[in-house]
Amino acid sequence: MAVMFLLGFLDDLVLGASLTVYGVLFLPVSALTALWVRGGDLLTAPVVVPIAFAVGLPAVADGGGGFLGMVMGLVTALSTQAGWLYGGTLIAGVIVIVRRMRLIRRRRRA
Repeated sequence: MAVMFLLGFLDDLVLGASLTVYGVLFLPVSALTALWVRGGDLLTAPVVVPIAFAVGLPAVADGGGGFLGMVMGLVTALSTQAGWLYGGTLIAGVIVIVRRMRLIRRRRRA
């Protein structure tokens, strides 16, 4: 979540809040999250990844003034960038499933 938060602010500072760049950066973060999570916490990676996407999104979401403008920008960004969100979650899910299957096979052999 911290990485996506920082990437959101870096995207805003360097590239002027490009939602596409934020989405592209989300994909490797999703994969790395699924690879780095401990074996006992494998099932949490596909849950944490979409939350991390939402944590960094306010920095790049185009919201108007005030709280309601920010909320509207966040909701709009979530709906228009759902493909990146689903893609990253799918990547994390597939990696977690493969890791889980390998872990089960190792336990059965032992």
